[in-house]
Amino acid sequence: MLSEFSLIERYFSQPAAAFGAPDDEPKATLGIGDDCALLAPKHGQHLAISTDMLVSGRHFFPDVSPWALGYKALAVNLSDLAAMGAKPRAFTLALSMPTADESWLEAFSGGLFDMANQHGCELIGGDTTSGPHVCISITVFGDVPAGEALRRDSARPGDDIWVSGVLGGARAGLGIRRGEWSMKDPADEAVAIKALEQPEPRVALGIALRGIAHAALDISDGLAGDLLHILKRSNVRATVNIDQIPRCATLAALPDASQVHCILAGGDDYELCFTAPVAVRAEIERVGTVQKVLLTRIGTIEGPAAEGRAAIDWRDNTGPVSLSDTGFDHFHAD
Repeated sequence: MLSEFSLIERYFSQPAAAFGAPDDEPKATLGIGDDCALLAPKHGQHLAISTDMLVSGRHFFPDVSPWALGYKALAVNLSDLAAMGAKPRAFTLALSMPTADESWLEAFSGGLFDMANQHGCELIGGDTTSGPHVCISITVFGDVPAGEALRRDSARPGDDIWVSGVLGGARAGLGIRRGEWSMKDPADEAVAIKALEQPEPRVALGIALRGIAHAALDISDGLAGDLLHILKRSNVRATVNIDQIPRCATLAALPDASQVHCILAGGDDYELCFTAPVAVRAEIERVGTVQKVLLTRIGTIEGPAAEGRAAIDWRDNTGPVSLSDTGFDHFHAD
């Protein structure tokens, strides 16, 4: 059975250079396979473009707060811009829903524009139609100086591997909403559910990492699977210490195996994972202080991938660890 990523690679992935363009119009310089496509620079700026779709029953619960849904729908798209170090400019919205429910639409648009106003990102168009389920598709546009985009294919042997914030909270919230587990303190449950339903895109952090980090992406499908995207695109291996990965405090109420699953394969954290040379550690720590974001080193980029196969050597404080979690796939259930 095809996975989400093998489907894209087999049927839709073509080099950006395969398509020509008139001399006076933008041409793609980076196509499918990263957080955003990049159109060739004009006036020293690349135009970064990304699209994400949210489908009821797959990406969100049908009874989720429409305000939170509008907020998250744009947040997850802005997270792609953050991963490239791009400054948000504008977005389009395509919305399908069974009926035009005015109270639902008022709340949904309220959350959507709350996020848009935080980042100065203007809604410039889109489409609406009726359909059997709520389906939201947003395309975002951002700007990044030519040569400064944080791409997945730029990790280098010897780089540190960093993550922002804490991981696992969103997966804990999903487990609570699914009834897989509960927490004794209702406040802890509320924190986990908020992490799931109202992620904060690290836009300012991504911009601050230009010229410092080598490669980056946002953690949308789980660290284990997402880090592999960097490794495959950069043709390198990695070593990661699980005990160094910062965990959401609410995970302490769960068994250790569940905690590890949440931080490695849960997804929906929308933190940044990036690589950078050892020489800039102090600079990165200063960025974290200025941005008021926890930045943690969790591993190292090793040499070239053996026989072209990217892999992660997982460790904890006692030694090597064998893991099977690989992250969320949009064509297979978590």
